[in-house]
Amino acid sequence: MTEITPLSSEALDKMVEAFDANPTNRLAMNAVTTSGINKAALNYDRARRLQRRFSVTVDNGTVTHQDHSGRCWLFSSLNVARFIAKKNMNLKEFEFSQNYAMYYDKLERINYFLKDVAALVAAGESADSRLIKHLLDDVMGDGGQWTMAMNVYKKYGAVPKDLFPETESSKNTGPMNTQLRHMLHTAVAHLFAAKGDEAKTAEIVSEATAAGHRMLTIHLGEPPKSFDWEWTDKDGEFHRDGELTPVEFWQKYVGPADLESYVCLVDDPRKEHAKGKKIGIEHLGNVAGGDPTEYLNVPNQFMKDCVREILSEQGIPVWFGADCGPFMDRESGAWATDLFEYGSVYGVDFDMDKEERVRFCDSAMNHAMAFVGVDVADDGKTTRRWRVENSWGDKIADKGYFTMSDDWFTEYVYEVAVPKALLPAEYQAALNEPATMLPAWDPMGALA
Repeated sequence: MTEITPLSSEALDKMVEAFDANPTNRLAMNAVTTSGINKAALNYDRARRLQRRFSVTVDNGTVTHQDHSGRCWLFSSLNVARFIAKKNMNLKEFEFSQNYAMYYDKLERINYFLKDVAALVAAGESADSRLIKHLLDDVMGDGGQWTMAMNVYKKYGAVPKDLFPETESSKNTGPMNTQLRHMLHTAVAHLFAAKGDEAKTAEIVSEATAAGHRMLTIHLGEPPKSFDWEWTDKDGEFHRDGELTPVEFWQKYVGPADLESYVCLVDDPRKEHAKGKKIGIEHLGNVAGGDPTEYLNVPNQFMKDCVREILSEQGIPVWFGADCGPFMDRESGAWATDLFEYGSVYGVDFDMDKEERVRFCDSAMNHAMAFVGVDVADDGKTTRRWRVENSWGDKIADKGYFTMSDDWFTEYVYEVAVPKALLPAEYQAALNEPATMLPAWDPMGALA
């Protein structure tokens, strides 16, 4: 086929005739129009057999709620950190301020974006280039990565949630992001107009960064620079720590776990990207001068082995990123590759494998959560299902905790953050090699 031809009335008539000739199609239409595709396609037998029992469980208390925002990567990384902090302070419940983390992520990202674009303009990048269009379209989203979260915590620390609580804009980020994006688009237009004038370029960047700070503070509040910390632990004992900065608080109660040195493992299924090698994404970052957003590409089974070992031996949650949409029953809190029989309803063979789904834009990481349990077979190695701490509140699933089948992990989990010590010698050596840099729009650069 070499040209785009019209859909003919004859072809349409044949499709209508074929649809009407098959009684299964009308049955499917009746079911889907009445109940929706997920209820019509739900595999009843699979759903009832996906059990919520696990041989290893890490209790992280009441789940958090990101509301109408895309801050899952911050919620999930802070969920790992809060488990450590609760243990160190002997607390039953505790929550870090996700609003505080988002404030400084967005402020740093404004600076990173403006200086990145200014350098591209100075280097002769066209305003109509694919790169500029991608950066403009992507700016001021809520998504991020484990390394980006650690960059924020290393520089700015963290504070208890009650000392910098949620605001209307932190719970519903869309209107704030729209205004920030409009401000930054305006600044980029000015940068291109000032091309070649270094003094004017520096002035535009400085003024836009200050405007971003002002807008963020109006929407999210003014973060504390220090605070008095005191608490009563779960045994009823009172503690007073005196005045701490957010960095001191993070270093004292989370720092010993050394989360900042964790390595991000990814499963990039495309054959041209070798396992055991690093990959990175151009122009992806938040804190200028922080750690680059890079990953070690490994087999999916190695990721599973690391997560199982952390849960079983260390007993702490594990941050991960996945494509959360496929085969998900949100209300019951379940993922399994055969949980829905979409192909049977439509009469369509959805036969792409993981590599093809990534290559043809059908799947990419879009949500971050934490593993808090695993069911291991009697051989001590084979994983059967996983328990997941989500950040969608406790009104769904098992009080907010989801169950994932092991085959779903294989197909839709893309990234985990693990201690460097778990890596074999050849993988540790690979961390010292330069990363293969992929373009800004590569699917492995998708943000949770």
